[in-house]
Amino acid sequence: MARKPKALAKATWFTYFPDDYRWSAAISILCSMANWGGASMGEIDQVGRRLAKKIGDDNHWFREWERMGDRLRDLGLASERKKNNLSAADFHKRACMYYQLGERFRTPKDKKAKACYRKALDCFARFARLTDRARIERVEIPYENGKKLPAYFVHAQNTKKAKPPIVVYFDGFDVSKEIQFVFGAEDLIRRGISVLLVDAPGNGESIRFRNLYLRHDHEVAGSAALDYLEKRKDVNVRRAGVMAISLGGYYAPRNASMEKRFKACIAWGAQWDYQKIWKDRIAAAYKTALSVPGHHLTWIFNVKTMDEALVKLEGFKLGGVVEKMRCPFLLVHGEDDQQISTRVARQLFNAVGSKDKTLKVFTGKEGGAQHCQMDNVALAVSYMSDWLKEKLKA
Repeated sequence: MARKPKALAKATWFTYFPDDYRWSAAISILCSMANWGGASMGEIDQVGRRLAKKIGDDNHWFREWERMGDRLRDLGLASERKKNNLSAADFHKRACMYYQLGERFRTPKDKKAKACYRKALDCFARFARLTDRARIERVEIPYENGKKLPAYFVHAQNTKKAKPPIVVYFDGFDVSKEIQFVFGAEDLIRRGISVLLVDAPGNGESIRFRNLYLRHDHEVAGSAALDYLEKRKDVNVRRAGVMAISLGGYYAPRNASMEKRFKACIAWGAQWDYQKIWKDRIAAAYKTALSVPGHHLTWIFNVKTMDEALVKLEGFKLGGVVEKMRCPFLLVHGEDDQQISTRVARQLFNAVGSKDKTLKVFTGKEGGAQHCQMDNVALAVSYMSDWLKEKLKA
């Protein structure tokens, strides 16, 4: 049976909208981003107060976050004109996050949604050019049939190594390389590890503008990323790790199991049989904890019905795959995760073939107990970054 969310009014985490898991989860993501300058608590609350007038209306959600994104983008452009580049970078960074979190519930992606996402990408490009906190390259990874995967290469800091370790960082079910930059990239580079942030098929730009749809053999993207990195002279591909969030708990372990060039793996959130999870969600008429509307699944597979999507999900199972993993493995989960139970986490952890493996379950008492620690992301990011520093010998 599908795991029903606990009464949000009694939850162990902050819920801006107690009766709406999806909206509250998205607000929690933005609140966590404030730790890295990806959002402002005051701006979140300004939008939240307006959203409270029409809770559950995703068109209202889209309009209000785009409105705040436009406001921050205007401030960023004005700062650029005055040569106040650091202020401009901060404004553009927040604008990008507001645009993307506002657009994520709007499916299928119409002209307004795509126009909003393009503004987000433009804002991130301006942030990358103007910031003094990271050196960010926009890169293209050769993929299949002449297509390419959009990515960012973020250079390591605080190291004398000409070829520092590298982490290939994939997204999840409904996030992007820009969001993943905020969630951890700066922590990794400060520890002497370079980061390659990739919009794999089914995510970000890859699906919106390149028609690259979700596929079960995610290691194709992982191998493409490593092939690209092997041609660079500023990374040590022999010390390459892979990590991903949420549905990335399927992506990263599959990559590390099928692509032996990866020397460390982090599953930020557990997965095991993703087809079963969706069968349970459908049987419960989607009255479960979902981060996006249910029809998001048909969009990322480019199919018309949920039955067709379920067929596509047949390959999204880690049984018989993760037993092949040999590199160090870290699984990070929350004990009160309302989307994926700790039972699934233990099933994955027990099956992984690596001798060096760690299961970290964050509790409600310490914080970080929710899905992918969205009630306290900073705790998880510090833990994972230190683990990768040790395993990749940064």
